Amino acid sequence: MAKKQAATVDNRHYDVVVAPHITEKSTLLSEHNAVVFKVAGDASKPEIKAAVEALFGVTVKAVNTLVQKGKVKRWKGKPYKRSDVKKAIVTLAEGQSIDITTGI
Repeated sequence: MAKKQAATVDNRHYDVVVAPHITEKSTLLSEHNAVVFKVAGDASKPEIKAAVEALFGVTVKAVNTLVQKGKVKRWKGKPYKRSDVKKAIVTLAEGQSIDITTGI
């Protein structure tokens, strides 16, 4: 059986995965082989899967996405709206892991 070739890294992959999302909840998810990333607003699940596999060299089992709507805040009495953020919860295959503290 031939080995599976590693996916080549494309410039679009760096645009899809914006940053890791590090919170208490995402740290708890890491115990279940899941990593949370902030991703581009127009990124699809297959694009996110391909980007994570190419950038980190891991096997992705599932990708769940959500859009966190921006809050309405006030600054000097005037309201403004924070930007919407799209997040991806990437579940990795058994035995795989990503160390997000090292960077890409």
